[in-house]
Amino acid sequence: MATKTQSKSKASPESAGAPEKKFAGFTGVVESDKRAKTRTVVVNYQQRHAKYGKYLKKTTVLQAHDEGNTSKAGDTVEVAPCRPVSKTKTWKVVRVVTPAAGV
Repeated sequence: MATKTQSKSKASPESAGAPEKKFAGFTGVVESDKRAKTRTVVVNYQQRHAKYGKYLKKTTVLQAHDEGNTSKAGDTVEVAPCRPVSKTKTWKVVRVVTPAAGV
């Protein structure tokens, strides 16, 4: 009497060859570095108007956590989402892309 063994494994999206895409974050300019370990980052982008098709300039202001206080005002930085650090800080500074010109 021979018995068959069946493997009951579900195919995950990672094993199917479709890598999971992660949100990379935004690139913005540090507007304020007056608070310890907190940076105000301004992200500028363009959005197309739904009816008229004109591109509108929009701005998003983010509060980002900078653990090492490495960025200064005027630096272009890359920010990524993270767990909430405080009431308004849910972003972290990943790296300084270009330092400010005056420094």
